[in-house]
Amino acid sequence: MIILGIETSCDETSIAVLKDGKEVLSNNISSQIDIHKEYGGVVPEIASRHHIKNIATILEESLEEAKITMDDVDYIAVTYAPGLIGALLVGISFAKGLAYGHDIPLIPVHHIKAHIYGNFIEHNIELPCIALVVSGGHTNIVYIDEKHNFINLGATLDDAVGESYDKVARVMGIGYPGGPIVDKLYYKGNKEALKIPEPKVDGYDFSFSGIKTSVINAVNKARMKGEEFKPEDLSASFQEKVVDILCKKTLKAAQDKGVKQIVIAGGVAANSLLRSELSLRASKIGIKVNYPSMTYCTDNAAMIAEAAYYKLKYGKEPIFADLTLNGKATLDIMKD
Repeated sequence: MIILGIETSCDETSIAVLKDGKEVLSNNISSQIDIHKEYGGVVPEIASRHHIKNIATILEESLEEAKITMDDVDYIAVTYAPGLIGALLVGISFAKGLAYGHDIPLIPVHHIKAHIYGNFIEHNIELPCIALVVSGGHTNIVYIDEKHNFINLGATLDDAVGESYDKVARVMGIGYPGGPIVDKLYYKGNKEALKIPEPKVDGYDFSFSGIKTSVINAVNKARMKGEEFKPEDLSASFQEKVVDILCKKTLKAAQDKGVKQIVIAGGVAANSLLRSELSLRASKIGIKVNYPSMTYCTDNAAMIAEAAYYKLKYGKEPIFADLTLNGKATLDIMKD
């Protein structure tokens, strides 16, 4: 079974070829990070324009690398939600054109489910399990049962964790994207330098606005007084608090649900402290943690194809879409 995956939900243009649900024949990604750096974040219209410019070339490269033609493709999978609506529509329109022109069935894929399924490419995941989704736009704890039903247990009430990293980095003036920079500075700073209050949020939900504001206030206070602040200290204090909360909430969900496996998904799954700390704490209570390799942390089309593979196996009708398929900027994971 050959599935062609297409991903354009934000600022990565990606097309991949997946064989039999495990073998990635190609997974080409054109990143726009350098383009959006000067703006300190993704500009939706610019992102859409670059998707249009790049997508046909990425398709050619992916087919060539996989050593196949469109005649060999059994299914086309495309991200249809959630994401930047203009960016989504570029991928959807391109996928619909390919599907119509080559008479290939079209499978719409939920972006967050795809991030979770990115773990299934490299690991044997035991269901039921808990997924911690951490990215620039999402922070969720998701329960996945034996039949691949997705149940959202908790979400952020305000900022997503990746968004908070970017905002903290921006106010400190240390660059974009903030996540990798703050993660590196963490190991050079004093995590006790700034006392950050614990957000009072019940259950499995998250709140990062207050944590972010603590850092912003510390920076503004130092500037008003004409004093210097140490980005490494603020980064260490910020990341220590964020990772502690993510670990505590995720492990509580895993214990409450009686699962033996946790997966981390999304761009912030690349965070070194989150990977090590969650794995360490989980191992002490007999729970295994899996996380994707760096390629599958960021937005990529291999995870889109992988999600389509499992949708074919376990998905509820309708699995396929017709040429009326539209994009959705927001969509609850349980409504897919």
